[in-house]
Amino acid sequence: MKSNEFLFEKDIPWKNAGELMKRQILGYDEKIMLVKMQFEKGAIGALHTHPHSQCTYVISGKYEFTIGNETKVVQKGDSLYIAPDAVHGIKCLEPGELIDVFSPVREDFLG
Repeated sequence: MKSNEFLFEKDIPWKNAGELMKRQILGYDEKIMLVKMQFEKGAIGALHTHPHSQCTYVISGKYEFTIGNETKVVQKGDSLYIAPDAVHGIKCLEPGELIDVFSPVREDFLG
């Protein structure tokens, strides 16, 4: 299981990721996955957990992230780390895009 070696943004379809959210899968194999997320203002990623390590980089926009019992506002240039099985969620305060890296691959995103 792996993506093509070269992926061009114009050729990658956006998939619905919830109300006011969509994603592009930018590359993956069994061990890692790169995903671009686009959020409209007011989009909410409800509190949830997953067994994957996650790193997120904010390309644009402004977001309220909760990880565990801590909530902070992040914006362009900020990043965060979410440990496996940590409760986390997001609220979009200003529209924008994020880059998420998951390890291992999020097979649920490929269906």
